[in-house]
Amino acid sequence: MVSLKWLGHAAWQIKFKEATVLIDPFLTGNPSAAVKQEDLKGIDFILVTHTHSDHVGDAFTIAKREKQAKIIGMFELYGMAEKEGVDSSQLAGMNKGNMVDFGKIKVALTHADHSGEECGVIVSADGKTIYHAGDTALFRDMKTIHELYNPDVALLPIGGYFTMGPVEAAKAVEWIKPKIAVPMHFNTFPPIKQDPNKFKELAGKFAEVKVLEPGQEFTI
Repeated sequence: MVSLKWLGHAAWQIKFKEATVLIDPFLTGNPSAAVKQEDLKGIDFILVTHTHSDHVGDAFTIAKREKQAKIIGMFELYGMAEKEGVDSSQLAGMNKGNMVDFGKIKVALTHADHSGEECGVIVSADGKTIYHAGDTALFRDMKTIHELYNPDVALLPIGGYFTMGPVEAAKAVEWIKPKIAVPMHFNTFPPIKQDPNKFKELAGKFAEVKVLEPGQEFTI
């Protein structure tokens, strides 16, 4: 059984049998944050989709405290993390390409259509695969994400303005074909105010849609 907890904005905590994973842990300064960064313990991996402040967030602070944690993201993140004092042994600077085996989990970085050196992430363990889209517009290779990885869960931004809105995110669900789709990256700040039930209405034709409040979790 795998548990997924939405920490607010695009931040997630995923607990596999042998690994606890954070994705985009923007907590300090996040008005929707469900936890404080100092309350997160026993972290094995920190996945970062890009270096915008609302995604890299507290990744380096947590890594410096949780010495066993490995930060995984685009190669450019490596240099930024070193400058912030993260030990190089904790860093895995990758690029978009294939699925990489980190022992307790497997990770692939996917295309994302956004500014900066951005990516989505695929994380797989215990027979379950989760796709976190990061910040992205809709792009047709989401069909390839289904073909290559067939994710059980898709975590998708719906806030608009900087990313997909509900209409585009629903089309993404149609293309990715996950069993479960969950909206994120909305209502944190005024420019990304959205009604997640609009996404649920549109995307519910293609997958089970779970609309969460920050701090809520579900299992697969």
